[in-house]
Amino acid sequence: MSIKIEQIYTACLSQGSYFIRSGEDAAIVDPLRETEPYLELAEKEGVKIKYIFETHFHADFVSGHLDLAEITGATIVYGPGASTSFNIHSATDGEEFPIGDHTIVALHTPGHTLESTSYLLKDKKGKELALFTGDTLFLGDVGRPDLAQDSSEYSMQDLAGMLYDSLQEKILPLPDDVVVYPGHGAGSACGKKMMDKTVDTLGNQKKVNYALKTEGKEEFIRVVTEGLEAPPSYFPDNVQLNKEGYTPLEKVMKKSLNPLNPERFETVVRRTCATILDTRDPGEFSKGFVCGALNIGLCGQFAPWVGALLENVNKPLVLVCEPGKEKESIRRLARVGFDRVLGYLEGGMESWVKSHRPVDTIDRITAADFISRLTTENWVVWDVRRPVEYKSGRVKGAINLPLNIINEWSCKRFNGRMAAIYCAGGYRSMIAASILKARGVHHFVEVEGGYKKLVELNPPLEIDEPSASTGAPG
Repeated sequence: MSIKIEQIYTACLSQGSYFIRSGEDAAIVDPLRETEPYLELAEKEGVKIKYIFETHFHADFVSGHLDLAEITGATIVYGPGASTSFNIHSATDGEEFPIGDHTIVALHTPGHTLESTSYLLKDKKGKELALFTGDTLFLGDVGRPDLAQDSSEYSMQDLAGMLYDSLQEKILPLPDDVVVYPGHGAGSACGKKMMDKTVDTLGNQKKVNYALKTEGKEEFIRVVTEGLEAPPSYFPDNVQLNKEGYTPLEKVMKKSLNPLNPERFETVVRRTCATILDTRDPGEFSKGFVCGALNIGLCGQFAPWVGALLENVNKPLVLVCEPGKEKESIRRLARVGFDRVLGYLEGGMESWVKSHRPVDTIDRITAADFISRLTTENWVVWDVRRPVEYKSGRVKGAINLPLNIINEWSCKRFNGRMAAIYCAGGYRSMIAASILKARGVHHFVEVEGGYKKLVELNPPLEIDEPSASTGAPG
């Protein structure tokens, strides 16, 4: 029988899930919360989903294992020691699971978390074909050893040591031609130096992955633990949902798709203290928005930034969307456990403007305008990118105030001086601008196009020496 492996990659989360078919059987690895892609593939292939393999308790998204198992009757498989409030099969190390004439072997690979398990696919002759590594091994990196939620007796260094042993004993001895299918790619907060590509051979990873080329366990522990930024605060909530269960997505969608005219919208916000989340593109948002709204656009890494900045998954939300984007906004919020959407502004901003209610704006200037005024205006320049981006090159004199820690710096004052805010391309700087506005800070401009556009126009820039760079995530 032939084998089919399909990667379902979600760029917003930098997350890879997998559909594996052999004969009349199929297995899913690390499914997203929405079940449609997997059910559609199973129907198209004419197969039954037999297993749902989870590599670990995910912190950065809510998995679809419960809904998928309820619909298909598939067995949910976790690694050794996994404990949940619902029925699962907790695999033993080396346990084999047949699909068609192929076999999937559970390899317990603790380190990222205690129950972390990689799944090795073999053909009927026992040849190793592919390895689904979850957050144990990424392309260019390995999983963070500081995210396990049930490891209070172990330090980050202890877990890093476990990860080293897992790699050395379970993964690196495998043949070089084994194909590695990781749980995440570049942009995920679950690692710090991931490559853009999402599929590679183990042999090539042995050559290019910094963590696989260290000289012994001590050096490995040092390099994988240095330069880690604090994990987003919503991670524990997602782990709990994945372990204890959640509301079926269909019910969440039905409850949240609640159109609110401007009057009802205002009433809901006033009575519930709901956060107004505007999911439109930054450029549209800057032209006019509901006072107090936060802008996190669907055009970027929407769900991770919602989780990182709104923090509490139980926070009530009301949405302002581009008409027709309401379902997508709600679905993508649900991916990270934000299920308390009370409704959306019916008709979008157009209906709000027609109701003659107050509208706020962001003073957005072009990169060219910023450069022309840089030497004449008494600006303080705020760079809201990550530290590693800032160190690689920045506007001369810019202060690094990363977006992910905006709660620590949003009340900064610079003696009445106007601030100019930029990021890499204008997505994060508009998020920052909207948060500042909502908190009563108005004395700033936001630079359209960000650093990428500024580099093209060649303003005064500066770069740190290579020795000053860190291993923080990009």
